[in-house]
Amino acid sequence: MSRLPLMPKATAVWLVDNTSLTFDQIANFCQLHELEVKGIADGDVAQGIKGMDPLSSGQLTRDELEKAQSNPAYQLKLAESKVDIPEVKTKRGPRYTPVSRRQDRPDAISWLIRNHPELTDSQVIKLVGTTKPTIHAIRERTHWNSPNIKPVDPVTLGLCKQTELDAAVQKAAARLDRERKLAEAEARKSGTLLPVSETVAPAAEPEVEVEATAAEIEEQLDRGKPANVESVFGKSEPAPPEPSDEDGDFDPDSVFAKLKELKPESEE
Repeated sequence: MSRLPLMPKATAVWLVDNTSLTFDQIANFCQLHELEVKGIADGDVAQGIKGMDPLSSGQLTRDELEKAQSNPAYQLKLAESKVDIPEVKTKRGPRYTPVSRRQDRPDAISWLIRNHPELTDSQVIKLVGTTKPTIHAIRERTHWNSPNIKPVDPVTLGLCKQTELDAAVQKAAARLDRERKLAEAEARKSGTLLPVSETVAPAAEPEVEVEATAAEIEEQLDRGKPANVESVFGKSEPAPPEPSDEDGDFDPDSVFAKLKELKPESEE
């Protein structure tokens, strides 16, 4: 895009009044239509506009002007500025919605809230050109026209393009994925608690060791060999021997002496 002189119409007024340039040369330099430059010369266009000298403002050199006046086919070129002026970036505001379609915005907002809850309020504002209080009122069903609001696709209503809606949904999905991964990383870093079923589960009872398994007992029975009780339940410890009279010396005199002591005196 070619650069324009400051105040193109005022510059064209000065060139028409103070130079012998053709209408075509002035129109190309100021990015105006040739008929508009002719109207300036006739006094029908730009009435009351004071001309601005491009030579004093440094937008045009005198050599360039003289060269163009001597050659009607030559096109003027804007002089290079010696000072770098940064481009002013204006903050993009909410989308402009025509008056005829503004009544459809609540329906579009309701559709976006129901079908794409991952979208932020700022994304909804850019898509349909609304405000945060309106979005909040529709989400909480406190809008003055809530009974009559019906969700309708904003693309169908002409409030936004399908490509813009898809881009906003993809951006919201990527944001949710980043938040999920960040939460998982923080959980791994801090450690997670064990489930309640594992922390309060009763301790397992120790299993009784059995020397012979069921398969071994069945194999012994198939061979015709009776299953040994000791092989199944293990060997039992022997009971302690009972005391026997045979183990000690037997004295008959002492036995009769005890019997005499037990007899009553009358018998004696």
